[in-house]
Amino acid sequence: MSAAQAPNTHDAPQNEECPICHGMGYVRLNVPLDHPQFGKAVPCVCKRITIQARRLADLRKASNLQHMQDMTLDTFQTDGYGSREVSEALRDALETAREYAVRPSGWLVFTGAYGCGKTHLAAAIANYRVEQGLPVLFVVVPDLLDYLRAAYAPNSPVGYDERFEQVRNVPLLILDDLGTQHATPWAAEKLYQILNYRYNAELPTIITTNQSLDAMDPRLASRLRDKELVHTIPIYAPDRRGRGAGKGEMFGSLSLYEDKTFETFGDRRDELDPSLVTELRKVIRRAKAYAQTPVNWLLLRGGSGVGKTHLAAAVANKVVRSGILALFVVVPDLLDHLRATFQPGSAVTYDERFNEVRRARLLVLDDLGTQSATPWAQEKLFQILNHRHIAGLPTVLTVSDDGWERLDERLKSRLLDNTVCATVDIEVPSYRGKPQVQNPRRTTRRRT
Repeated sequence: MSAAQAPNTHDAPQNEECPICHGMGYVRLNVPLDHPQFGKAVPCVCKRITIQARRLADLRKASNLQHMQDMTLDTFQTDGYGSREVSEALRDALETAREYAVRPSGWLVFTGAYGCGKTHLAAAIANYRVEQGLPVLFVVVPDLLDYLRAAYAPNSPVGYDERFEQVRNVPLLILDDLGTQHATPWAAEKLYQILNYRYNAELPTIITTNQSLDAMDPRLASRLRDKELVHTIPIYAPDRRGRGAGKGEMFGSLSLYEDKTFETFGDRRDELDPSLVTELRKVIRRAKAYAQTPVNWLLLRGGSGVGKTHLAAAVANKVVRSGILALFVVVPDLLDHLRATFQPGSAVTYDERFNEVRRARLLVLDDLGTQSATPWAQEKLFQILNHRHIAGLPTVLTVSDDGWERLDERLKSRLLDNTVCATVDIEVPSYRGKPQVQNPRRTTRRRT
């Protein structure tokens, strides 16, 4: 009899004597004299049912799903994002979750930014299994580690070894928010032992994380890269809890550049030589092509006032209209945002903000090279861009000629990698600073 059936089949009153063991809980098997089990007491069926029922109750209590009862497969929202692409991707993720809930096999990994729906899908699978009376453990990773530590307490109803084996062998384990735990050697070792055991045994496991594989314990990352066992589902939906929801942007300043589109970017045919107009049109076409299919990096380089920021914002605005998350931020402001997370009243942690930037679906960094060249600032920018370079994540950068000279050599080396980064030099005069006499009798006006 399976653990799934146990709670529903053992309906006899607690004081009713079992006809097999007569209330003793153990029986002796009718086996030949030379059988290894001859003469040994083994748990009766009623005892095994009781043990399985207790274990299932313990798992339900540890899962703490009573606070997530509304997170079901039927309540998962796939529409309302203003993007057909995002809705279709969410429907695919939901369908995968439905199939897995019915027949869990292998590992399922949901990745994405905060509030995109990873936990909802994982909890929905757990709720479905619990409703069927099937054993599942859903637990946030830091809580799992506390759950294990609690077994060391003198008044713990179970020992550490029993609890550890319970977690390691549960038929379906769901670990929420992998990467948010305190990274002590003990925590890293316990997680590795659990996941390595389940990996070797190919036990069904679900993981949600907003952490990249490069930031994980290399031992865990190598197992999560096994495409034969692990099915990874990235979720790029906006934050459902309100931060940036419906705007296509997490934090940043794209809302200040809503009017910066390709339609409002002119080719300046009335003020430039025809040859420069031709070159500027080429630049516009390249930016439009990138916005249509944002892959790898686009670097817009040129003097002050030539239109780099306008084009970068135009790319971001077009991408956002297609339903893809974009983060547009001026580099000095980005560093201020990161520093602000260290303040006591910060609404987000440093890790949350840093990962938002590092893993943004499309990242636009404006005015690279204008930031304060402190070791901390250089290191943070390098960590962000090095991660995106390795991962090939869509990134648009603008840099002035002066800013280029001030860049850290490590950043320059990534920007000069033409297998990842396409550089577009905008070699036209500045929009600003060139007098345009409209009428000899009127004062000189400058184009802005």
